Amino acid sequence: MIFWLASLVGLAIAYLFGSIPTGYLAGKSLKGIDIREHGSKSTGATNVLRTLGKWPALAVLLMDVLKGAGAILFAGWFYPWLYTLPSVMPPAALDLQTWVSWTTCLAGLAVLLGHGRSIWLNFTGGKSVASGLGVLLAISWPVGLSAVMVFGIALAAFRIVSLGSILAALTAIALICALEQPLPHRLLVIAGGIYVIVRHRANIQRLLAGREPRLGQSSPESKTGLQI
Repeated sequence: MIFWLASLVGLAIAYLFGSIPTGYLAGKSLKGIDIREHGSKSTGATNVLRTLGKWPALAVLLMDVLKGAGAILFAGWFYPWLYTLPSVMPPAALDLQTWVSWTTCLAGLAVLLGHGRSIWLNFTGGKSVASGLGVLLAISWPVGLSAVMVFGIALAAFRIVSLGSILAALTAIALICALEQPLPHRLLVIAGGIYVIVRHRANIQRLLAGREPRLGQSSPESKTGLQI
């Protein structure tokens, strides 16, 4: 019983990694504003770029990537350490390597959920793209770099951040399935990619309608007050 409770604590810590509201803190510290009341209402780096400028956006982007990678690295340390504690008493039939693979997968999902639904912001947040990139880089850097390349090419060609993010998520899903990867990693990237795409559902509707703003343009939510 103690083993399973301690394992849940590890997932809670991964969630708290993701829930650190970097974009919100940047708005409060630099301009004394709640960034959720400006632009697209998101706390992600794109809205920080529109609202605060490129350097704060870059800092938020890097911190969000580190949140995702940090949660995976933490899980990779925490669960093997937990397994070795005599007082915790892991089940005798539980294989360490298999256990760490699956718990790392769950930790990756927890950090994405924390970024998108932060407990500190009444369960609002960003779209989990940057933290998802951190997760990707930590579990399979070739997949992560490939997703970054697709995002960069799409952004250069169309100057639409949401389109680049969606294409990057689809690329990650395709590559993780095509390459030799553990099943938990594949499921993590598939579930995480779908989560990121679902978080962009309002953007997808605007893309189909031809109303999605390009980089440098104001977001429609700044006029309508919609939360995305």
